[in-house]
Amino acid sequence: MERAKLSVVVITFNEERNIERCIRSVQDLADEVLILDSFSKDNTKHIATSLGARFEEHAFDGHIQQKNRAWQMATHDWVLSLDADEALDGQLSAAIEEVLSSDDPQVDGYSMNRLTNYCGDWVRHSGWYPDTKMRLFRKGKGEWGGVNPHDKFDLHEGLVSGHLKGDILHYSYYTSEDHYKQIEYFGNIASKELYERGVKKGWFTIYLKVFAQFMKTFFFKKGFLDGATGFTIARMSAFATYRKYVKLKQRHAGTFA
Repeated sequence: MERAKLSVVVITFNEERNIERCIRSVQDLADEVLILDSFSKDNTKHIATSLGARFEEHAFDGHIQQKNRAWQMATHDWVLSLDADEALDGQLSAAIEEVLSSDDPQVDGYSMNRLTNYCGDWVRHSGWYPDTKMRLFRKGKGEWGGVNPHDKFDLHEGLVSGHLKGDILHYSYYTSEDHYKQIEYFGNIASKELYERGVKKGWFTIYLKVFAQFMKTFFFKKGFLDGATGFTIARMSAFATYRKYVKLKQRHAGTFA
């Protein structure tokens, strides 16, 4: 049986720190690496093209919209969607190769686990692992949905999915400053989505949600087993909840900047 061909698609914006690792992790697997960039100002384009990637550009209009655009631009029947700060481990790469070699016509998409590195530590609790994601799928058999910035790939109703062994290695934050920047960035997007849906929250509800988020992450999701890193993640997750709803209140008050 002839091996099925694979397009790896990645959306980027100013990802010079991550994109080489991402591309190199799939070079032996991919028949095409497609980068859909939002007009980066750094060396993302140079790095990607020097590694043989196909480089396209389109203005960013949302994570969901951009990821759907990326897979639609892919050349081959199988698509693997990664973020620029992700890479495949050896076990997952081998599992994907097996899928392409066997190409079971009954399965149209595969999920896989994601293991996150936080400031140098691999996080195996705190609600961050296994963090299962659907990332490998037949082109046209599903689409990205969810609520920005928390996108989710869904196969069309009635289609069959499988699960692959191995991990996507997610290099999320190098420093706490990176995390704070991401909280502000995601908070802007999430508060906009909530505002457009007419959601409003009072201060009592906001503080209750902040407290609940910390308890959920540190205790119910066993963040304490991640030690000091788990405590930091729980604290930052609670802070992210706070910032999202503060930004929402600012939007309703007309003071959001």
